[in-house]
Amino acid sequence: MDLTVIILNWNTLEDTRKAIRSFLHFQYQHAIELIVVDNASSDGSAVQIKAEFPSVFLLISTHNLGFGAGNNSAIAHSSGRYVLFLNSDTELTEGALDTLITCADSNPDIGILGPRLLNGDGSLQYSCRHFPNLGTGFFRNTPLGRLFPTNRFTQDYLMTDFDHLTHRDVDWVSGAALFIRRDLVQKLKGFDQDFYMYCEDVDLCWRAHIMGQRVVYCPDAVIYHHIGRSSDKVPARMTYHFHRSMYIFYRKHYAAQTPIWIRPLILPGLLARSIGKVVRYRWTGICRAYIKKQKGKHDHAR
Repeated sequence: MDLTVIILNWNTLEDTRKAIRSFLHFQYQHAIELIVVDNASSDGSAVQIKAEFPSVFLLISTHNLGFGAGNNSAIAHSSGRYVLFLNSDTELTEGALDTLITCADSNPDIGILGPRLLNGDGSLQYSCRHFPNLGTGFFRNTPLGRLFPTNRFTQDYLMTDFDHLTHRDVDWVSGAALFIRRDLVQKLKGFDQDFYMYCEDVDLCWRAHIMGQRVVYCPDAVIYHHIGRSSDKVPARMTYHFHRSMYIFYRKHYAAQTPIWIRPLILPGLLARSIGKVVRYRWTGICRAYIKKQKGKHDHAR
C-alpha cells in the first residue's frame, strides 16, 4: 500500500459516515487503504459502520483511548508507506490524497505534510502554525485576545502573514489531517499518549523537527474540516483536557528554558484560563436555555 488513512470515531456516526463516503467516492492513482477506529462510542457507531461499509477495516476499542492512543492503535494494522491521520469530521476532495503522496515521493526530506483545510463554507482554516509561546497563551482564545483581535502573538501563531496558497515549511500542522511517513511515525512511536486530547499533533511535529525532518504545508491538497464535532459534545471536559495538554507540552518542551520567576505562574495561569472558559460555557448554556424557554412560552401564548 502507498497510503493508510486512519479515521478515529467517537460518537460522531453521521460525520464518520460522510468521511468514509468521501473516501470511497473517488478513484485513486495510488494504492490506498482505510482503517476506522471506533473509540468506545455509545451511539451505535461500530455496528452501523460495520453493516454499511463491510469493506472498511474496523477496529473497535472497548474503552475511550483518547486521540493519540486511539490513532496509534491502528498503526500496527496499517501497511501504507505513508499514514494519514484524518478526523472523522472531514471530507476529502478529488485528488487530495494522490497529491499528498506525489508531493512526499518527490521530496524525501519531508517527514510530515499538512493539506489545506477549509471550513464547511469554503473559508480557510489556519491549519499550519508556529509553535505556541507564552504570548499565545495570553492572547489566543482569551478575553485579552478578544479585546485585541489583531495582536501580533495570535497573528504570528496562526501564520496569517501569507495567503496559504503556496507550499511552505512550517512548525506544525493540524492533526485533523496529518500525513506522515510510515518509517518516521514508527521512529517517533506515534503520538505521545500522555496527551489524551489536544497538543499531540504539535508535539509530534516538534519531535519530527528534532529528528531533522521537514514539516510542510501543501495547499494543493484540499480537505474540508467541520471543526469540533466530537469535542463540542462535552465542552467542559474537553476544556480540561485542552489545558492539561497545554501544561504537559509546556513541561515537556518549554519548562527548562522558561525563566525561573515565570515558572510558578504557568499552572495557576492555565487553571484560571480553564475555569474562565468553563464558566463561559455554563453561562452560555444557561442563557440559551432561558431564551428557548421564553420563546416556548411566547409561542404557546400565541
